[in-house]
Formats: sequence, structure tokens, C-alpha cells
Amino acid sequence: MSTPPTGPTTTPTRDLTPSLLRGWALPDVGDSKYSRGQVLVVGGAARTPGAAQLAGLAALRVGAGHLTLAVAEQAAVPMAVATPEAGVYGLPQNPQGSVTGEGAALLEDQLGSADVVVLGPGLDDPELTADLVRAAVPLLSDDAWLVLDAYALGVLPGMREVVEPLAGRLVLTPNSSEGGRLLGRDLDDLEADVREIARTYGAVVSCQTLVADPDGRCWRTGAGQVGLATSGSGDVLAGAVAGLLARGTEPAQAVCWASHVHAAAGDRLAASVGRLGFLANELLAELPRVLVELGA
Repeated sequence: MSTPPTGPTTTPTRDLTPSLLRGWALPDVGDSKYSRGQVLVVGGAARTPGAAQLAGLAALRVGAGHLTLAVAEQAAVPMAVATPEAGVYGLPQNPQGSVTGEGAALLEDQLGSADVVVLGPGLDDPELTADLVRAAVPLLSDDAWLVLDAYALGVLPGMREVVEPLAGRLVLTPNSSEGGRLLGRDLDDLEADVREIARTYGAVVSCQTLVADPDGRCWRTGAGQVGLATSGSGDVLAGAVAGLLARGTEPAQAVCWASHVHAAAGDRLAASVGRLGFLANELLAELPRVLVELGA
């Protein structure tokens, strides 16, 4: 496994350029879908199942080998039809269509065998999301990665003890408002604050243009367009992180590569569609094209 091209933790934030990434090559992948890793995405309330789908397809687009989606029971059959690449599980939901915490027990085998679990895309109830996180985390294997996104980030400050055993195996992908909730205050110095989130939670963090890890290293992507600030874009990023982790990429490298590739995909669409108006699902097809451009 390659080592990141960075110096001691006291070095300044590094720019995530194509040159840097080409010198920080992704690991080779095997010829089996299982050797490229298994990703489980848990989310997708009845009203918002597309978020889980976007995350799962992004994982496949960056090279993950096997995908399982777990969404609200009402959405499971339509999701299976719309996503033939994935196995789909229906999870218990309340009358409003929100996924309940009992769903984790139904996924015991999947949670225990997945290389990477993405939890949060498309969930829509904070209390039920907290129940789901509490029930799911103890079922993960000892070497699985957990990527928390969306509502799963919003409830994290009240359950830090639940994820403490995952320190070093945790990735957080907050936007700026979610980052503020993680720290209990508004973000006022993004670089310092993202580093603090990483240290506080023992996680690799991607927030806006920055990536930080618990050791104090920090990187900044120079790519990206304002058009990335659109519904579903964050789900694509979370899925891309999961897909690269599933391939065996070390954590900071996976998040750096995913953050740059996601942003560069936005650049490509800004050139072909416009700075505003491209859709999150259009990012998916651009992800492998950016990887090819980087020699991955």
C-alpha cells in the first residue's frame, strides 16, 4: 500500500492536485467482485430512497465490487427494479415512512460481512436514526469501515460513546451546517475546525473543500464548482468514499481521492452543462472518467 505524499503533522495543508494524486496511486484491485469489496448502504426513507441509491451507485462507479442497499420497506421493490446492480433489503418503517431502529437486526449478516457500511443517506427522522446507529454499530465486523452521512451526522454528537470503538475506522462527510453540529458551534475557521472534527471523533473528515485525518494532516481540493451544492451531491461523495475504501484504499487516501474525483466530476459537468443545473445523478458517469484521467 502506498504512503501519502505528506510530511509531519505540523506541515501546512496540501493541495489535492492531479499530480499529487498520481503520485499517491490507488492500490491494484483484484479480478473478483468480492476482492473489490462489499458495500452496504443503509438509509432511504420511503420519501427519499434515491439518496441511498446515489451513494450505492457511486461506490460501484469508483470500483467497489458488490453492493447491497437497505431502504424503507415501502421503497424496497421499486429500488430493486431501479437498481438491478444491487441486492435490496426492506427495513421496518413507521407510518410516516421513516426507517426504524429495528432494521439493524434484520441486517445482522450484512452488517457483519460488509467491508464498508454507509449509514445515513436518505434517513429523515433524528430519533429513529439515532436508534438505528446504536443498533447497527455493534454488528459491524472488527475491520469494517463506517461512513456516516446526512442525519447520521446530525445525531452523532449525542452518541459519541457508540462510535468510539470505531476510532480509526470512521469517515464523516459533513456539509458546513452538519460540521457545526458536530462541534456544537458555527464553523468560523474551516481548516482548524475540520481538523478539530477529525481529532474529536477519531475520523477522516471531508467537509467542503477540505479533508483532515485524526493525525492532524489536512488536504484541500482545488477542483469543484458551485453546482455541486445540489440535492444528492453529498450522497455521491459518501458513496465514492465507500467504494474506494472497499477496494482496500487506506482511509485518508480514499477520502482525498473521492473528494477530488467528486469535485472534478463537477468541473466536467460545469463545462458541458453549465455552472448551475447539473444533477447529482449526472456526477455518477463522470466519476470513472476522472479516475481514468488520473491513471487509476
